[in-house]
Amino acid sequence: MAKTRKLKFKAEVNKLLDILVHSLYTNREIFMRELISNASDALDKVRFELTRGTDVADADIPLEIEITVDEEKKKITIRDSGIGMDEDEIITNLGTVAKSGSEAFLKMLSENQDAQKEESVSSIIGKFGVGFYSVFMVAEKVTVTSRSFKKEAPAMRWISSGMGSFNVEKLEEEIQRGTTIEIQLREETSEYANADRLKEIVKKHSNFVNFPIKMDGEKINTIRALWREPKFKIKKEEYDEFYKFLTHDFQEPLDTLHVAIDAPVQFNALVFFPKQIMDMFGTLREDRGLDLYVNGVLIQHKNKDLIPEYMAFCKGLVESPDIPLNISRETLQENRVIQKISSALVKQILNHLAKMAKDDPEKYAEFWKEHGKVFKFGYTDYANKDKFAELLRFNSSAMKTADEMTSLAEYVERMKEEQKDIFYLTGASREAIESDPHLEMFRRKGIEVLYLYEPVDEFALNGLMKYKDHDLKAVEQADVSTLEKIKDDGKQEEKAEELSDADEKIFKKLLERMKEILGDRVTEVRESKRLHDSASCLVNPDGSMTSHMHKMMQMMNKDTSAPQKVMEVNKNHPLTRNLLKIYKKDPRDSFIEESVEQMYEAALLLEGYLTDPHRLVNRLNKMLEQSSGWHPAVK
Repeated sequence: MAKTRKLKFKAEVNKLLDILVHSLYTNREIFMRELISNASDALDKVRFELTRGTDVADADIPLEIEITVDEEKKKITIRDSGIGMDEDEIITNLGTVAKSGSEAFLKMLSENQDAQKEESVSSIIGKFGVGFYSVFMVAEKVTVTSRSFKKEAPAMRWISSGMGSFNVEKLEEEIQRGTTIEIQLREETSEYANADRLKEIVKKHSNFVNFPIKMDGEKINTIRALWREPKFKIKKEEYDEFYKFLTHDFQEPLDTLHVAIDAPVQFNALVFFPKQIMDMFGTLREDRGLDLYVNGVLIQHKNKDLIPEYMAFCKGLVESPDIPLNISRETLQENRVIQKISSALVKQILNHLAKMAKDDPEKYAEFWKEHGKVFKFGYTDYANKDKFAELLRFNSSAMKTADEMTSLAEYVERMKEEQKDIFYLTGASREAIESDPHLEMFRRKGIEVLYLYEPVDEFALNGLMKYKDHDLKAVEQADVSTLEKIKDDGKQEEKAEELSDADEKIFKKLLERMKEILGDRVTEVRESKRLHDSASCLVNPDGSMTSHMHKMMQMMNKDTSAPQKVMEVNKNHPLTRNLLKIYKKDPRDSFIEESVEQMYEAALLLEGYLTDPHRLVNRLNKMLEQSSGWHPAVK
């Protein structure tokens, strides 16, 4: 009769088990991942001994993991043909928590007891060598039977209910090398005594383990780990099917990036660019990340540190043997390796997109249409600023429709010889931008202007500041005197008659009258050098911030007031010439006041600052009523 020894768990194990058994975690299923990962490690170790020629017990048995379930008895059994444990190893491995940070682990686990989130356990179980003990989240009793690869070592049995102690005994009968874990489930966790449920868990967390995982004689980890295979051996159809398995997307991906890197850190990655992203609630940038694997085991679902926010559209996974994990191979103990992986992976993604843009412009246009809004947030990625800039696309005045796009490089190729800066203008639509008075001088000079439709566009260009040797400037911040030196595009336009010297002086007085009417609503009223078709426009006095950017700042501060700006007046516009004639007869004519108010509020409306249009509409109706009386049909 074998002698049974009763031993107590170390104090830190008791604390741990008390927390695990009495906590209501929602992600108990990770116990299966942990036990399979332990089995995989054991198989790796015995394979190493076999390759080095060690005289191993049962050397000819297949290296595999087998799971059986008895739904009636609420029992799960996990067997592996791995390296096994002798007496000392079974006591040490299953009786103590690994020394690396056990106290820190217990503190972290205690603080997370009330967190009903999936990551509350899955992100910390295994971090400090406690993965095996996760079984007590579901188990009423656990029996571990193990035989070491050492031929002379006897088989051992370890039994515990997780209540402070465990029993260990030597077995007299011969059993096969490896470890068998029998789990008697608690009543409230009996859902796991179901073959379909266990298959689902294995496929979710352990599908890419290097060894066969079998249930009822059937291998259940059947999906190939494509990222470990040479790219030239994989067909597009295989990538597409793998993508659908990984993401549950019914469409194939737009494109696929398969990466195998050896330095500065070793990792393999599969990154997919979806054809379409469903982001109705704007949560994409938060709900992002790539799955992180180590040794075929899912360590973290959607690891956010692997890709930046502006690549949130990327789907896929990364596997690296260089991630620093301890004996239970779960959560990262430090993230320097992750940072290196991320840095290398981001460069690979940018290079891949650049190649797509060059070799397959139509596919890149499809990518940009779907993912461009998110990608533009890359303006904060200063390390990859130049690569990011090359991938940006915008509509522009050189395009015939709003759907056509141009790169900054293409814009520069079309620049006028005397032009130094790249110009842009923000608006709600192409029609809105093309009606903006600030665009008139650029149209006359034939200078291309980028059209920005999204709020992030201006942030992106402000973040870049320059593209190669060219400053990126908003149209309203352009130096008018510099633009005047650029030759017109050659189109013949009817010019207004020059004012006499006397009328020039009266015009200056008219501007003073306008300033008097508008008061401190404007900082100045001056002659415009930029306008040709419009009567007036508003310009920032210091040119430091565009109207669009200013409005965004106001929205953030819940400010609805109109800012003080310079009002520029087109001296040659028919309205200005008529006001000049009226002013010469009567500087205090009420029509001048009404017209100036209308000009100012119309400019405010175009700028997006007019919050109450009632006065403008009422005044406009009154003026129309008066002017209709001059029509010959009315007389």
